[in-house]
Amino acid sequence: MPLVQPLDPEHDPETKKLAEFFNETLGFCPNSVLTMQHRPAISKAFINLNKAVMANEGRVTSALKRMIAWVSSNATGCRYCQAHAIRAAERYGAKQEQLDNIWEFRTHSAFSEAERAALDFSLAASQVPNTVNAEIKERLHRYWDEGEIVEMLGVISLFGYLNRWNDSMGTTIEEGAVESGERYLGKYGWEKGKHGGGVY
Repeated sequence: MPLVQPLDPEHDPETKKLAEFFNETLGFCPNSVLTMQHRPAISKAFINLNKAVMANEGRVTSALKRMIAWVSSNATGCRYCQAHAIRAAERYGAKQEQLDNIWEFRTHSAFSEAERAALDFSLAASQVPNTVNAEIKERLHRYWDEGEIVEMLGVISLFGYLNRWNDSMGTTIEEGAVESGERYLGKYGWEKGKHGGGVY
């Protein structure tokens, strides 16, 4: 069981309206958002931040943003967010070869040097202690402008919040996210873990 039970999707009408965003990204409203409704100001602020971070204003595609989220979630170990990120990457048109080989982004030919720079940035920025250094900075600026780097760090920081929230909460993972996790990550040992809805 999660630390705190999610509330009914009808609990807060404003959250419900804002949460329609997730029908596009995931195909369902996440249990994490339903749990945040215990304090609706948090659920509403979170959804608005999510929408702002995931808006595309440069060349950082929706698919790449979700792969950045996956690398960040993988670095922190949150299985709930790993599955959500890979599902959203799939829904936003990530190449099949990238989805199948996300763990090998540094060496697989499906990834460009610009994408590798972005994903290495995500890994370095998500570690504790943080390992962003001059080499990461140089590579980022070789391929991306400052606004695009801000977009990337927005994704990494958003998922820093989500990784802490969902791993601490033991949020029960939704069936659609389980399917995506098993399809793309199962061969690497992904499992529901504490997010299976059983004993925390």
